[in-house]
Amino acid sequence: MKWSELCIHTTNEAIEPISNILHEAGASGVVIEDSQDLIKDRTTEFGEMYELDPTDFPEEGILLKAYLPLNSFLGETVEEIKQAINNLLLYDIDLGSNRITLSEVNEEEWATAWKKYYKPVKVSEKITITPTWEEYSAVSSDELIIELDPGMAFGTGTHPTTVLSMQALERYIEKDQTVLDVGAGSGVLSIASVLLGAKQVYAYDLDEIAVKTTKINAKLNKVDTKITAKQNNLLDNVTHQPDIIVSNILAEIIMRFEKDAYHLLKPGGIFITSGIIQTKKQQVKQALIAAGFEILEVNQMEDWISIIAKK
Repeated sequence: MKWSELCIHTTNEAIEPISNILHEAGASGVVIEDSQDLIKDRTTEFGEMYELDPTDFPEEGILLKAYLPLNSFLGETVEEIKQAINNLLLYDIDLGSNRITLSEVNEEEWATAWKKYYKPVKVSEKITITPTWEEYSAVSSDELIIELDPGMAFGTGTHPTTVLSMQALERYIEKDQTVLDVGAGSGVLSIASVLLGAKQVYAYDLDEIAVKTTKINAKLNKVDTKITAKQNNLLDNVTHQPDIIVSNILAEIIMRFEKDAYHLLKPGGIFITSGIIQTKKQQVKQALIAAGFEILEVNQMEDWISIIAKK
């Protein structure tokens, strides 16, 4: 079978929403090539592993690569992808050059092209994320390992917005608490919540593919009995009263349900928000405060912000 590599030249800000668009279009895995990865200083705090080849990266900006089957529907699919990406401008997302190119790859190239980018990564004091095909053994007794198959997931769980969310969950989750994961994507935050001690997680996403992916990854990590994944629009009609709500999603979306989050949370409950760009930080803070929250922490990784608030 032949495949087409769809390459989009864009910005760091656009990675998450465009990745979701590509997965919804049927892409089997998304490769992220960031020009800044070659020059930024690497922290060794958690022992991250990087294997970077300069020839794989653009001179500037981000290259997002996805692989689609080469069939009679490809042209229509690509046009739908282009339109969905252009619609992101309505949310004030900087798309950069937004240049899209297509190239043909054979089966063998496709099967290995994106896997070479994914290695085990320790994202917090306790949590390590590893692709399913990599052999990895815990190096400490309290290490928690999450296995993901990026071919069926929305990323590998190592994007700064996700890492900030997991680090916050690690600090705030207490044993036997209930967690709501709003915009669950691959389900990696739901899985992390259970491994960190949550007794029940409700994972919501508007995208049916994300719900299926969460269920698959939960089963892969043997935590499916504690994760209930459902298709839902944010917190509409949700009645569960959680101890923690976590949402790694666009700032504009967070500001659509911060009041619902406040009302649902138990007294003293924690709202972990991520996916916030610098220019939206103050808006999200003010919206959370106006809803009644107390801001506990504002954290940053690269260009991304996470805000942790308490009811």
